Amino acid sequence: MSLPPSYRALALQVRTEAVNRLGVTEARELIAASIARIGQAARGAKGWVGAECRLIVLPEYVLTGFPMGEAVPAWRDKAALAPDGPEYAALAALAQELRVYLAVNAYESDPHFPQLYFQASVVLGPTGEVVLRYRRLHSLYSPSPYDVWDRYLDAYGPDAVLPVARTEIGALAAVASEEILYPELVRALGLRGAEVLLHSTSEVTSPQLTPKAIARRARAIENIAYVVSANTGGLRGTAIPGDSANGGSEILDFAGRVLVQAGPGESTAAYTDLDLGALRRERARPGMLNLPSRVKAALWAQEYARHDLERPNSLAETAPDRAFFTRRQAEVLQRLADAGAIN
Repeated sequence: MSLPPSYRALALQVRTEAVNRLGVTEARELIAASIARIGQAARGAKGWVGAECRLIVLPEYVLTGFPMGEAVPAWRDKAALAPDGPEYAALAALAQELRVYLAVNAYESDPHFPQLYFQASVVLGPTGEVVLRYRRLHSLYSPSPYDVWDRYLDAYGPDAVLPVARTEIGALAAVASEEILYPELVRALGLRGAEVLLHSTSEVTSPQLTPKAIARRARAIENIAYVVSANTGGLRGTAIPGDSANGGSEILDFAGRVLVQAGPGESTAAYTDLDLGALRRERARPGMLNLPSRVKAALWAQEYARHDLERPNSLAETAPDRAFFTRRQAEVLQRLADAGAIN
């Protein structure tokens, strides 16, 4: 039997051109231009990294930036990609051309929920097919599948909520941005077999360890998983200073060690080899550090069920106003106070 593959992964750090100040037509033109620019960078990166590069991860919402006060319908019309639209077709063609698995994070419309949009992490395979589509579950100011939970499960089934794609380069799972801070989410993906966590992010960078940087190390250790984390190489087109989120893309091994890290600016520096054979041997090895094998799943399921926190199905058929998300968090905080969890 041949050994599991070793290959190169790249967290491609490119800048984000925001569409916030633009109308719908201009925004769509900028998205198309961004895809072309990213394609050029990816071609150059593949040539630089070499033929062994099989995985490229792009930053969070790299085609649009994030909403800054726009109403939900306005942002959907301006920035959300259709799952069968021309933008994904162009990205799929790029993955096929480069013969890589390409991880993209974007806002996305959905015909089952025409009033909403979701933030999606999509992996396009080397034949151009979609091998994974994950819709972000934790988002403070945007809709998520949990907000339309019953209808979402009816439309897609439970496996679509926490997808893991078993591919020739390992079992892949996507974690969007701040979701790396939620150990329950990543543990669930790990228990479903995820070996490589694709972390598209657009986060504040600092010479000090940030919460997300700490969380990446913890999630890798807890789940014996690689983490490929692509951060923005600068944000243009908003009032926010453009280098606030700039640099620090990194790849961590399954012991939480940073194997490679990029500095600021657009960069191909964050690439390295992933050794699935070593990871799988570690996962099968008994001992104190084999944390997944020691999880008390039934205990935590019972304990979590006792607590009334953010509730499913909180969105009706119409698009919410932005104030809804603030009100919802205030209600959860009040329930926590009533239960004595906070004083």
